[in-house]
Amino acid sequence: MTILSGRSISRRSFLYSAAATGVAGAGLATAWLRAAEPFRYPEATLGAGELRYRNGLPVLVAAGSPEEIGRQIGALGLKPGAKLANYPRDFVKMLRMDLAWPTLLGIGMSMLKSFSPHHLAEFEASLVASGISRDSMVAANTMFDIKKFFACSTLLIESQRSSTGGPLLGRNLDFPTLGYLQDYTAVLVIRGTGKRAFASVGFPGAVGVLSGINDAGLTVAVLECYSANDDSVKFDRKGIPYALCFRQLLEECGTVAEAEKLLRSLPRTTNVNLAVADPQGGAVFEITSKNVVVRQPEHGICPCTNHFRTDALCVSKECRRYRILERSARLAKLGVSDVHQKLHEVNQGDNTFQTMVFEPATLKLHLAFGGEGSASALPLKTLELEPLLKPAKK
Repeated sequence: MTILSGRSISRRSFLYSAAATGVAGAGLATAWLRAAEPFRYPEATLGAGELRYRNGLPVLVAAGSPEEIGRQIGALGLKPGAKLANYPRDFVKMLRMDLAWPTLLGIGMSMLKSFSPHHLAEFEASLVASGISRDSMVAANTMFDIKKFFACSTLLIESQRSSTGGPLLGRNLDFPTLGYLQDYTAVLVIRGTGKRAFASVGFPGAVGVLSGINDAGLTVAVLECYSANDDSVKFDRKGIPYALCFRQLLEECGTVAEAEKLLRSLPRTTNVNLAVADPQGGAVFEITSKNVVVRQPEHGICPCTNHFRTDALCVSKECRRYRILERSARLAKLGVSDVHQKLHEVNQGDNTFQTMVFEPATLKLHLAFGGEGSASALPLKTLELEPLLKPAKK
């Protein structure tokens, strides 16, 4: 199924509608289904940065000043993966929102004023090093605050319910890929001067974080929400794009409590859930432009989808995926494989193009992405992040 602005349509229906729009639509539909070899990042180094495959996963390490990090990401990841730059415009075309493109760009350009100086410097350096369109990079870093499309799931398991002895945070990233976005997934390890090191499961050129973990084990995963019961505005262009807010949490905080305190101080753009964990436990932050409400685990587990569930913010609790994840409480203990199975039970077909489980206490990431159908059907590959986030001192 394909999720478009909260509405599901089948792949066949999508192809029919695309073909009905004429040559351009039919061409997009054909390109979406055309079989091709998945993209593979070339391994290379630049200064302190490198891109190489570790246990079959593309890992881009970037280090130094914001400008150095931006150049390394732009040259090593974004330039060879330049097709990524097409995605925002391709996606808008798929939604038949071409006329809205100038508006989206105009709002996005105005939001650059909300970027912190070091995030903006990295953005600009990536742009220069990659040679991609400025419009595409602006859209990629702001568009999803303006218009919601994600439909994700997370499952937090606290230590007392985990067979590993430490917390687990699993997540599906669910989003239309147009047949190619999944192949450009990368693990970006950022070691910025004066900042906490962190790893983000994302894409080169996307400055913010949708799913990530830092050197203290603080872990975050965002899920968009479509309505709130607190009279907050659905979009405040004066706020910081939410993915940049969550990157800032990883760069500056070491615990869930520290992340909550910092988040409350940041101007926020829109409604999202944020699943958070550290080596001691976790929670869900229910976030609007007006409020941050913390939802604690019950019986050692905390599922999350695309609805607020606290009394302060809830509009509706009806969600099939949430009910399935909630049944995890029937198991006495859950390990990585159990969380993986639960995530597979709530997959959304082709739209589930990243499935992952974080272990905050041991700095491990288990990740699957791409493939035909749901990524949750694929085996997870394990990445030991501690040597990347805490490199040995020379």
